Amino acid sequence: MSFKNKTVLITGASRGIGKAIGLKLAKEGANIVIAAKSTEENSKLGGTIFSAAKEMEEAGGQALALRCDIRFEDQVAQTVQLAVEKFGGIDILVNNASAISLTTTEITEPKRFDLMHDINVRGTFFVTKACIPHLKKS
Repeated sequence: MSFKNKTVLITGASRGIGKAIGLKLAKEGANIVIAAKSTEENSKLGGTIFSAAKEMEEAGGQALALRCDIRFEDQVAQTVQLAVEKFGGIDILVNNASAISLTTTEITEPKRFDLMHDINVRGTFFVTKACIPHLKKS
């Protein structure tokens, strides 16, 4: 399968696995929509949506860096709309954004549990729901 000129929306693509997927697909000529929260570099984690976009364009793809916190349905809707306006549709969705706490149940704070649920389940649902009409067209 060729990814040339295919548009891929990747949540959490400013670093880590999401960025690696984006770079691989960019090398094959894909359009990458980087939907993540990181607009300022974290000294411990590195990377922003802007630095990731630059790397993906240098790898051979086109990139669109969009700040998006997938916990908020309105931000997801705006991200999908801007992606479609820029590239004409969405062919592939990679739900990569996530939150994790490597603690035992006994010491996991409810606030951390809620964050994981909001991102890993609810946010993924919002992104999937918003992309489905475009994925069906593709």
